[in-house]
Amino acid sequence: MFLLASGAAALDYRVSVVAEGLEHPWSLAELPDGSLLVTERAGRLRVIERGRLRAEPVRGVPDVLAQGQGGLFEVLPDRDFAQNRTLYLSFASGTYFANGTRVLRARFDGRTLDEHATLFVAKPLKHGNVHFGGRMAQLADGSLLIGLGDGFEFREQAQNLASHLGKIVRVMPDGSVPPDNPFVGRAGALPEIYSLGHRNVQGLLYDPQTRGVYAHEHGPRGGDELNRIEPGRNYGWPIVTFGLDYNGAVVSPFTERAGLQAPLLQWTPSIAPAGVTLYRGDAFPTWRDSLFVSALAAREVRRVAFVDGSTGIQETLFTELRERLRDVRVAADGGLYLLTDAKNGKVLRVDPAR
Repeated sequence: MFLLASGAAALDYRVSVVAEGLEHPWSLAELPDGSLLVTERAGRLRVIERGRLRAEPVRGVPDVLAQGQGGLFEVLPDRDFAQNRTLYLSFASGTYFANGTRVLRARFDGRTLDEHATLFVAKPLKHGNVHFGGRMAQLADGSLLIGLGDGFEFREQAQNLASHLGKIVRVMPDGSVPPDNPFVGRAGALPEIYSLGHRNVQGLLYDPQTRGVYAHEHGPRGGDELNRIEPGRNYGWPIVTFGLDYNGAVVSPFTERAGLQAPLLQWTPSIAPAGVTLYRGDAFPTWRDSLFVSALAAREVRRVAFVDGSTGIQETLFTELRERLRDVRVAADGGLYLLTDAKNGKVLRVDPAR
């Protein structure tokens, strides 16, 4: 680990490189023994132990569609990982002409994934290689939330309850549908759907302290959103949006509409949010009760003061790194981990400057 950059201003911090040479790292998880798991979008799962990147990738990772925005996405340890060694992986699966987001459960023995079980496959299959979503969160009852994208060319499907595109879905760890999902028993609706009207979910967070669920998603040109997620609610895309199409055309004349959930906040111009965590650590007391949102286009982390489920002032951090930041996580000891989105991607660690 070596020093990369130091923060100044009112809050001092230092940023160190934990590992580098990772191909577009996408997600990071800390295990109970302190080792780190990192996904590479190209389809590899890597282990960092005692501050060193293990040379050999984990064996038994499923084949992924590593094209465009597709590839291996999130690695999520089960809340009882110390006892059951269970991991969940989300990834793009299929071919350019027929693909979808898939979630796999597997047992991790430290070097190999085995006992594979497919828990979820988004349907219908679509063509193209963008807007897969792929973030996951585990709720108190063990069920999994999975954020999905609209497939870009299929944005109207975000309002179609017969499609998983543009939704957040919820399944149990065995892949079954929770009986209290909001659309169970509704004719023509897929029972896994938890919420709808999303464009491309890139951050998903469950707060066990308040039992709140929060997600952010990419807008088009502007209109990135942070939302509080409630079961059965419609978050509006593409009926309402603060963004324009990439060619400057109006997607919708409406930014709000009765019956549709308004975002907690929106970012215009877009920052391209790409990961989210809630800080309640001790290393940085003034950061407590803040959301941290890593951003690709803005090359920063946005700290959002967060009290009783409401957003407050925002602070821009780590711009001196000049890196596209794919993920942000709180370390067990209260530091932060960052992932840089690059061909030669890095795992960075943020600690107090002492």
